[in-house]
Amino acid sequence: MTLALLRLPLATTAALLLSACMQTTAGSSARGPGAAPLLPRATAVTSDSVPEVAGFSSAVKVGLTLYLSGQVALDSAARIVGPGDLRLQARQSLDNLVRLVRAARGLPGDVVKLTVYVAGLGPESAQAIRDVSAEVFVEQPAPAITIVGVESLPVPGLLVAVDGIAVLRGEFADRERVGSR
Repeated sequence: MTLALLRLPLATTAALLLSACMQTTAGSSARGPGAAPLLPRATAVTSDSVPEVAGFSSAVKVGLTLYLSGQVALDSAARIVGPGDLRLQARQSLDNLVRLVRAARGLPGDVVKLTVYVAGLGPESAQAIRDVSAEVFVEQPAPAITIVGVESLPVPGLLVAVDGIAVLRGEFADRERVGSR
């Protein structure tokens, strides 16, 4: 066959080679055996009950991983919840984060990592964050949490912002998760 290909015009030879590469057999990928898998596309995830900040994505889903941007203590009308109360603000921020996880078809137990930014962080405020997180994320293991002290947050009156990562196991049938919160 090699000798026959050498006698054909270059364009015809290229077309034959390309055609041979694209042929599939039962059970092989249309892109050929050993081809690299296509990467999943990033999609924005929103929730009607979580206010969005103009110019930023609240959450981005790539495959079964959800990346959640800093959620703050704003209600659906973009009003600050619990002015001056760290626990109430932490709860609202985490609730907003969970709403986004649910909008992506996940569950609270899918959250694996949180970073909590606290204005004026001290030992009492760190404990308050741990306590509120334990109320929201009851499944074990609890998410890995990093608490970072900041001087202030971009909106006056906000005391806490939370970002995170979730691996959306809830998209698959899983007998252990039936009836999960």
